[in-house]
Amino acid sequence: MPLTDLTLPELLAFRPEVAEPEDFDAFWSDTIAEARASGGDATLAAASTPVTQLIIEDLTFPGFGGEPVRAWVSRPRGADGPLPAVVQYQGYNGGRGLPGENVRWALAGYVHVFMDTRGQGSGWGSGGVTADPHGSGPATAGFMTRGIHDPREHYYRRVFTDAVRAVDAARALPFVDASRIAVTGGSQGGGIALAAGALAGVQAVLPDVAFLCAYRRGAEVAIGGPFQELATYLSVHRDEVDTVFRTLSYLDGVNFARRIQAPTLFSVALMDTIVPPSTTFAAYNRLAAADRAIEVYPFNDHEGGDAVHWLKQAEWLASRI
Repeated sequence: MPLTDLTLPELLAFRPEVAEPEDFDAFWSDTIAEARASGGDATLAAASTPVTQLIIEDLTFPGFGGEPVRAWVSRPRGADGPLPAVVQYQGYNGGRGLPGENVRWALAGYVHVFMDTRGQGSGWGSGGVTADPHGSGPATAGFMTRGIHDPREHYYRRVFTDAVRAVDAARALPFVDASRIAVTGGSQGGGIALAAGALAGVQAVLPDVAFLCAYRRGAEVAIGGPFQELATYLSVHRDEVDTVFRTLSYLDGVNFARRIQAPTLFSVALMDTIVPPSTTFAAYNRLAAADRAIEVYPFNDHEGGDAVHWLKQAEWLASRI
């Protein structure tokens, strides 16, 4: 499999111009404030699972507009608390799956909050249960162009708000140390983690093969995956290029990275056919965090470092929270 993008030296220097709206901070401050003002209470219920050595619970918390979002909460049984927490976000069109299916972080001694992604969960894996009760104007198949004419209506405004509210819910759990919270995720989950890292005041950020960065670059060079939804849309709506990328500038991981101060560990794969490495480096190279690193997997596709990278994440995170 060949390299799908630039060489590593070129990637390390890659800093494309990504538009940043003048009201970016106000847009997100207002969005999160509105969600928090919408009210609603988080609830925990025991999950039905054959797993006996962890406590696994079904969390429902208020997300965007106070709308219910689901997550699994897994934690060590009998551990002295409060414990640090890892809030994880899922990849494109996957869901939170089954209770006990994703428990590495809990087995490593953390409270693990694994958020469902609204409206997704039917493309692979074991499903999701969180609805997205919002319509959309004309859009391609998938989620990238839903609400593409207005950042206030865009699908990812709701998802990123859910992600911040998931951190809020984690902080409020009585067995969580609110001063030790990390966010992570792979692909789409990595892009969501960047947004949460900028907006939720967490203590560490671990985006893995991060999607949702440098949208225009992705639409221009991606050879597979959901970046192509943008190219498909614009091949039909030829006069909407400026509108599309203005909307996406409010949702770009590059602009969130510029605001992340917490320690951050990225990963990237140089033979990635879904997320062009240059889009991930575009965000990494703009990070505000002084404590930052990126693990590069030269011969991997979108799976990146997989379990090998999780071991590196676990070691890195243990030294910080």
